[in-house]
Amino acid sequence: MSRVAAFEIEYLQYLGPDGRLVRDDVPEFARDRRNLVELFKHMLLVRTFDTKAVALQRTGKLGTYASCLGHEAAHIGIGSAMQYDDVFAPSYREYGAQFMRGVKPREVLMYWGGDERGNDFSGPPHDYPWCVPIATQCLHAAGAALSFKLRGEPRVAVACVGDGGSSKTDTYAAINSAGAYALPFVLCIINNQWAISVPRKAQTGAQTLAQKGLAGGLDCVQVDGNDIIAVRAAMDHAIKRARNGHGGSVLELVTYRLSDHTTADDARRYRDDAEVKAAWEREPMSRLRTFLVNEGMWSETEEAAWKEECGKRVDEEVNAYLETKVQPVEAMFDYLYAELPADLAAQRADAIKWEGR
Repeated sequence: MSRVAAFEIEYLQYLGPDGRLVRDDVPEFARDRRNLVELFKHMLLVRTFDTKAVALQRTGKLGTYASCLGHEAAHIGIGSAMQYDDVFAPSYREYGAQFMRGVKPREVLMYWGGDERGNDFSGPPHDYPWCVPIATQCLHAAGAALSFKLRGEPRVAVACVGDGGSSKTDTYAAINSAGAYALPFVLCIINNQWAISVPRKAQTGAQTLAQKGLAGGLDCVQVDGNDIIAVRAAMDHAIKRARNGHGGSVLELVTYRLSDHTTADDARRYRDDAEVKAAWEREPMSRLRTFLVNEGMWSETEEAAWKEECGKRVDEEVNAYLETKVQPVEAMFDYLYAELPADLAAQRADAIKWEGR
């Protein structure tokens, strides 16, 4: 018997959990430590927002909310590497990447507050809205990438999907199309170890999630998703390949969901406390903070001042959200079709009557 194929998956990491570099070939953007300071500040802003959003839900001012606690390096690394004309197809948790692309925190709050206007982004109008039916956004991004190739446009489509969503047929179909047509497509699998209450080991037999792209002919790498340097470097490489016509990539960003799946979940029912405690020792904020402090680029005084500024910015966004006039009940029909079918138009009319208007 002869071998017709073999593969290896490379693992990319620059910054270890202790905040020390584990390799010398640091990418150019990270050699200027000021760039890392700016990325850290964005990460801290996202964490401040996330904490506030959870508090709003707990006090009845927000609907069910999906926290991004622990995903800051993955999200900021993704968003900071993209250009404006690229297209982003998120799931429902990539707030940091969206903030980097101009989406306002108040829009995220509106969405989780049940107001569809939250999907009318201040950021690029060509980005896709949040996608709660998991993995379908992968197909949307592949379709956008196909249009870029047909038009000869130097643009890239980036999609995010979770470890659970990576097992859906939508993901495989997007990978297959991207490989078959050499599309400018980058799929980021945010491997946070848990698909709601199902651990990664119980929902796939693959050694890595990155290798799921190999069968489609894509370039695949596993990345330390808690290492902002590694995430940004991997994204820069994948986007450059795609933009230059060399095809798509799958990046498995290995991180951890430090929060519950959403505020409607209680992860203590299925997740071991020791596992979560160990994950906190690898989380992205502390390792980058340690690195910057050791480099003399960051201090407790600077962090306290920036936290205060983050608090002000988030409070301003929260107030804007709370002061937004609630839409009438019939507005639920306004985001479904360009022209409502007769039966839904009748229901909309009934809703107006029910409100006594």
